[in-house]
Amino acid sequence: MLLVILMALVIPILMAKFNLRNIPTAVAEIIVGIILGVSGFNWVDTSNSQLNFLSNLGVIILIFLSGMEIEFDLFNKKQDSQINPVKIAAISFLGIAIFSISLGAVLSILGLFKDIFLASIIFMTVALGVVIATLKEKEILSKTIGQSILLTAVLGEVIPLLGLTIYASIHGGDAEKLWLIILLFLAAIVLLIRFKRPYLWFNKITKQTTQIDIRLAFFLIFALVSIAEKVGAENILGAFLAGMVMKLLEPSEATKDKLTSIGYGFFIPFFFMMTGAKLNLKSLFTNQAALMLLPILVLAFFIAKLPAALTYLKFFTKGNALAGGLLTATTITIVLPTLQVARKLNAISQTQSDAFTLAAIITCIAGPIIFNSLFKLAPEDKIKEKVLIYGANVFSVAVAQELHDKWYSVEMITDDQEAYNTYKSRVESLVYCDNILATTDFNYDIVASSGSDDERNYEFAKKAKEAGTQRVIVRQKQPDANRIAELGQLDIEVFNGYSARTSAMRALIESPAFYEILTDSDNILYDVKIQNHRYAGHQLMDLSFIDKITVSRIKRDGEWLAPHGTTVLEVGDEIVYTGKVEDADMIRELLSRKN
Repeated sequence: MLLVILMALVIPILMAKFNLRNIPTAVAEIIVGIILGVSGFNWVDTSNSQLNFLSNLGVIILIFLSGMEIEFDLFNKKQDSQINPVKIAAISFLGIAIFSISLGAVLSILGLFKDIFLASIIFMTVALGVVIATLKEKEILSKTIGQSILLTAVLGEVIPLLGLTIYASIHGGDAEKLWLIILLFLAAIVLLIRFKRPYLWFNKITKQTTQIDIRLAFFLIFALVSIAEKVGAENILGAFLAGMVMKLLEPSEATKDKLTSIGYGFFIPFFFMMTGAKLNLKSLFTNQAALMLLPILVLAFFIAKLPAALTYLKFFTKGNALAGGLLTATTITIVLPTLQVARKLNAISQTQSDAFTLAAIITCIAGPIIFNSLFKLAPEDKIKEKVLIYGANVFSVAVAQELHDKWYSVEMITDDQEAYNTYKSRVESLVYCDNILATTDFNYDIVASSGSDDERNYEFAKKAKEAGTQRVIVRQKQPDANRIAELGQLDIEVFNGYSARTSAMRALIESPAFYEILTDSDNILYDVKIQNHRYAGHQLMDLSFIDKITVSRIKRDGEWLAPHGTTVLEVGDEIVYTGKVEDADMIRELLSRKN
């Protein structure tokens, strides 16, 4: 156990030291496990009950965290039909399923593997944990292509899981108990309903010594895993449902960060290293039949995922589409329990099982490495926020032109025909719409209602907030106190030109240096919210780029903090800073990148 924990510490340090960015940590842990296990020095006892317990718990937590990564907003929000990750994933997996069944039939015809249904389950599986770890390290999990690959991997985990449960029940003589799986899903729904409202209260009473959110997470894991085992389903299906329930409870970023730290910091490395340690390459290489089957299976794993690459090709660049397709070819998590079930039912020989296992590990090593080598972040993926500006006038057009194109994707809309004719040549994204309230899609990060009519701005801003837009800004030239109070209750930000000009003049009189910062084109005042977990927990003075910027204020939980070198950053902190444009670009990209 000490050796495994030591390796878990040393592996990422060595990878950072030798700049091995193209190899995911999970893959490196499998390789190290092979070296330490029965295929190498045999320093790790694979029969050790404590190690196996931690390994099993590691895979359960890995699948739990996988369930927490699903963005359920994708199923609720109106999506552009051309770039809908749900649609892309569904089409991809449908093709994968068809190819997998076909490959199973081909192996059966050739006499290499008789059980078509079992082969189909194995070929359509995707190693969701490895995929998520790779996407996290590449920091594209929240991007459209990242969500498309993630949802494809989710289907490649859940559908084979259900298929394996059905296969085991039928071949094990328990087909009449299949309906019991419904109880597992009902239990997940009951737990979600039971804890939805109390969870908000838990956040208020949690303490450093209680950590109720983490205790609840582990209760959900063990409750649904226990029910899954009782009804005859695989325990990882229960873990995945527990992750989905936890996600729907809307945990804070701090909670997610703690659970990720517990999983990837301790338990999950045991699973990956023990997977490698248990692989017996020595016996495999002495078995000619297994060696002959090995290249066929590796090729079959990649061919089965060809539909994913072809589907991605319609929506993303060629290199990224190929990279995404190859990443979905990685498989190990579901393959191992599938082979274990098949061996118990005598549906597969030990030779075939070893060949499938090694082929799966090869895909786990090759897929992520090739993905990291081929994948390049597209320019559109680097844009952080989509902005919609309502109203075309001198003020709003100037704002649209001034917004940083590396940080914002700006669109303008107006229902004033004369204004549209006046400004359409100056704003490429300007669109005219007659019935603007009824037809506008508010699927934007920021909506600014900045027309010339206060009442129209007010109606548009309320409509945007009702549609679920996170930030709504409304321009009011002559707002009254009641309206300002109402907009405040709706969490709509108010901009008043008169107040802004007054504040600017006062700043020029009282703080000329501050006014100079506001108007200096080389050293602008910037604002960024930390979303990159890599920078959470670090002191301000330890940031590698701190010498390039001056931090003025940090906003945390609605309160402004005076920054010091020893101030420890947290996910969700809003930092106000100054610096040169090129430095600000780089720093905003690093801090706001979701991973």
